[in-house]
Amino acid sequence: MTTTHAEFVHGIKAELPILLGTIPFGLIYGVVARSAGIPALVVQAMSLIVLAGSAQFVAAQLIGAGVPAGIIILTAVIINLRHALYSASVVPYLKRLNSGWKMLLAYRTRKHWYFFGAGLTLWTSWQASTAVGILLGAQVPASWSLDFTLPLTFIALVVPSLKGRASVAAAATAGVVAVLAADLPLRLGLVVAALIGIGIGIGIEPWDRKRASTSEDKAQVVTHTLSTNESPEIIPPGRTGKEAL
Repeated sequence: MTTTHAEFVHGIKAELPILLGTIPFGLIYGVVARSAGIPALVVQAMSLIVLAGSAQFVAAQLIGAGVPAGIIILTAVIINLRHALYSASVVPYLKRLNSGWKMLLAYRTRKHWYFFGAGLTLWTSWQASTAVGILLGAQVPASWSLDFTLPLTFIALVVPSLKGRASVAAAATAGVVAVLAADLPLRLGLVVAALIGIGIGIGIEPWDRKRASTSEDKAQVVTHTLSTNESPEIIPPGRTGKEAL
C-alpha cells in the first residue's frame, strides 16, 4: 500500500466513529426541513452546497417561518464563523500545498490525503443521511409536530462542548438574550443573541486561557519537585537569589 493510499484509508477510518453522530443528525435535518415545507431538491442542495449542519437546521427553521432571505443568510454566516477557527488549526499541515488543493480541502477542511479521506467520508454520509431523511419526512403526517427536535438536537450538541468559563458564559449569555429578544421581528433575536454570546466568549477567553496556563505552570513545578524529591528553595525577604547562593 502506497503512502498516499495509506493516508487516505487512515482518514476514512478516523472519521467512522464520528458518523455515529453525523448520520442521525442528517436524518433529522432531512425530516425537519421537509416538515417545514422546503422542497426536497432544495433540502438536498443545502447539504451539497452549505454542508454545515447547524446552519442548515437554523436556515430550515427560518425558511419555514417565512423570514426574509437576507436575515437567513446573515444568520448562517454568523453560525459558520467557527469554520475560520477550524481552518486556522490545520494551517501547519496544509501550508505547503498549492492553491488548488487548498481550495478543494477548504470545502471539507504532506496530510492532505488524510483530510481528503476523512472529508469524503463525512460528505458522503451527510448526503446519504439527508436523502433518507427527505424520504422519511415525506411520510410524516402534518399533525406530527417535529419542532421540538431542533432544540433537542442543539442541546445535545452544545452541552458536551461547554468546557471552560468562556464557552459557558457565551452559551448562558446567548440563551438569556435569546429569551429576552424573542419578540423582535424576523427572528432577529437569534442573531442578536449569537452576536452578544460570541462577544462575551471572545472577551473572556484570553483571561480563561491565561488562568489555565498559570495552573499548568504550577502543576509542572509541583511535578518537577516531586520527581526530583527536592523542596523549592525559599529565599528570605530582602535577599535576591544571587545573594542566597
